[in-house]
Amino acid sequence: MKLICAPMATLSHEAFRISVEEFGGCDEYFTEMINASSLLNMGPFEKYYLMNGPCPEKIVWQLTGTSAESLAKAAEIVCEKGGIGIDLNMGCSAPQIYKTGAGIAWMLKPLKETAEAVSKVKKSMNLIEEKTQNHFRFSVKCRLGNENFTEQTFFNFTDMLVENGVELITLHARTIKEKYRGLPRYEFAKKLSQRYEKKIKVYVNGCIKDTASAKFAIQKAPEADGIMIARGAQGNPWIFSEMIAYEQTGQLPDRPARREVREMMLRHARLQLQYKGEYLGIREMRKHVAWYTKGLQGSAKLREEINRVESYAELEELLERRLSD
Repeated sequence: MKLICAPMATLSHEAFRISVEEFGGCDEYFTEMINASSLLNMGPFEKYYLMNGPCPEKIVWQLTGTSAESLAKAAEIVCEKGGIGIDLNMGCSAPQIYKTGAGIAWMLKPLKETAEAVSKVKKSMNLIEEKTQNHFRFSVKCRLGNENFTEQTFFNFTDMLVENGVELITLHARTIKEKYRGLPRYEFAKKLSQRYEKKIKVYVNGCIKDTASAKFAIQKAPEADGIMIARGAQGNPWIFSEMIAYEQTGQLPDRPARREVREMMLRHARLQLQYKGEYLGIREMRKHVAWYTKGLQGSAKLREEINRVESYAELEELLERRLSD
């Protein structure tokens, strides 16, 4: 069973991947969602999204967009960077994404329109494969659909994906309005595996935040080929190593001590600054610090103060003061 780090804005980047790798790593890293149009115009943040360290061979480039043409052209750009392959985001339910026609909007459009987009991306990937003689896996991340979805409409959508060359589906088994509420219907991941047998791979996603929830998801979808962890990895780069240790020994390793958490945050911050500069890096670290320290004794005051931190020196002083042993 593979362990996969999900695509998450301001998290699934090179600095975080280095942190995860230092704890033993995972099998695949999906990048932050890359907007195809912004990539073609090389917006101000795209250079960060194209970083593929520290393990380029584990990278899956996730693209989002509103047009088939921009997605196909963006696919050419990222394929030239290597990696495992390309993933199309057809499941993001954030209003600022799907209301533009991207994310889960692709599940709500006429099936023929979405099929044309998937087909164009696949053709673009085929051209790159002929040029490089390397195979790039084609995958899609999706949800169940809208609130009145049926099993038939869902499988009509996934059948279309498979017919157009998709080799892997990651399913977050909730609807557009459910977002992160309630338990995902993991049984649909099981149905996917059974429907296509060995023709495609299936990853299960949603509400997997520790070994217990991972075990539950696997029990509900035992034929799945991997589990994708998203919010469970926030401030928790050692979650993958915990799951590996538990699978091998049946026991959970000790959680990092306060001093270790503090040092990990500072290490993460230094990496952020290295790749994004102090202004942007420190501001992104504010949310990371809140994630890292959730549940730690005395951390509430720290989370109040972190939003006033403007530099690495200020961050170091705050963490030393609030998280001293």
